[in-house]
Amino acid sequence: MSGGFPVDLILFAMVAAFLVLRLRSVLGRRTGFERPRREGPGAYDPQAARGAPASDLPGELPPAQLPADGTRRIVPDPRSPVGQALLRIRGVDPTFDPNGFLHGAEGAFRMIVDAFARGDRDTLRALLSDDTFGGFEGEISRREQAGETQRSEVRAMQETKIETADLRGTIADVTVRFVSDQVNLTTGRDGGVVAGAEAVTELTDIWTFQRDLRNPDPTWKLVATQSA
Repeated sequence: MSGGFPVDLILFAMVAAFLVLRLRSVLGRRTGFERPRREGPGAYDPQAARGAPASDLPGELPPAQLPADGTRRIVPDPRSPVGQALLRIRGVDPTFDPNGFLHGAEGAFRMIVDAFARGDRDTLRALLSDDTFGGFEGEISRREQAGETQRSEVRAMQETKIETADLRGTIADVTVRFVSDQVNLTTGRDGGVVAGAEAVTELTDIWTFQRDLRNPDPTWKLVATQSA
């Protein structure tokens, strides 16, 4: 209506703001699983890190936090071989937090499962290494040629656990075990079920993420997957 107050625009703005806040609450900030972006050479300054407060220096892993979302997140004992590897990673990148890493890894897991089912190559390319993306993309192309449609839903995340960790120079690898409740269903051109079912199934996936800690890009990329 001419001259009327644009109430609809305000409502759209409120909805957009709510969605942004929800996204941040799920993925967190600077978890290293955001879509890649250039942040410039000042994103991490090893010289400045040496002058950080004692509480922020590497030497111990942050204590585990009780999750409010029901997911059990397990970080290895700092005295274990895996815990020592995580400490070495933290020694190169003082911003590394195993608990925050697990939270971000869970968000990445959900995004990748969803993107793979929908055939969203852009999202996958941003979160996967080149070799891993090639495998995912090949299966998406096969589905498309066969006229198949995949539906995948992560209904609940039961557990995330850091299984192994390694540091070679500045290349860090962290392997995570995901235990989730999922629905996976593939249908053909005629709508008939090709694989999977409507039933919720508990699945265990073991994924390895990798990052060059010298790179100002904080993204940890998926480099290997297997099912347990």
